[in-house]
Amino acid sequence: MSDLAFEHGEEHPPHPFLQHHFEDLGQQHEASTLGMWAFLCTEILFFGGVLLAYWVYRIMYPAAWALGAEQQNTLAGGTNTLVLIVSSLTMALAVRSAQLNNRRGTVLMLILTLIFGTMFLGIKSYEYHAHWMEGLFPGAHWHWQPKDPAISALTPKVQLFMVFYWGLTGLHALHMVIGVGLLLYILARAWRGDFHAEYYAPVEVMGLYWHFVDIVWIFLFPFLYLIPHVGAHHVG
Repeated sequence: MSDLAFEHGEEHPPHPFLQHHFEDLGQQHEASTLGMWAFLCTEILFFGGVLLAYWVYRIMYPAAWALGAEQQNTLAGGTNTLVLIVSSLTMALAVRSAQLNNRRGTVLMLILTLIFGTMFLGIKSYEYHAHWMEGLFPGAHWHWQPKDPAISALTPKVQLFMVFYWGLTGLHALHMVIGVGLLLYILARAWRGDFHAEYYAPVEVMGLYWHFVDIVWIFLFPFLYLIPHVGAHHVG
């Protein structure tokens, strides 16, 4: 035992990942978890405000919102919903594996989560490309017109719907890209064997972020693909 450790009454050297401003790993774990929850609360306020604006316009222009929703690929959106739900399961299993000192299980579950995350982004990119080719990108590139000329007056409002669509899904995709980057970092550390029953806070905090992003999509999918049809007359 070193003289410094003896002076501080320590029987063992501090954990290599214990930051100097925390007394022990338990306190560090609680602080990091609290910090992530505080961050997620700000994210809820952000997405909640945009979704509230979306809903106000949906009430104002139900026919245009229904027409905008008809342009969405419900199969792709539904598939992505399933993909993210499964990714939340694999992320939870990664956390549990880290708690149980199962390095191989942690690495495997993180790899699966990473695969599902990139799969989601791939499907979303396919949707974006299709919308771009159909002229459904708001602004100078917009050239979409309804098949029925009688409802062409709804075109500007459909463009407004697509502003919300691109804005909300784009912000969500950005969070997914960030999540994939963080997963790569956590995966590299898991592969190195950094996580175990006493120290798994980074995996758990990563899991909280990933679950939040998944939950946001579970709201976006019905809002953008399904709900606009409800209560609106078919507009052809």
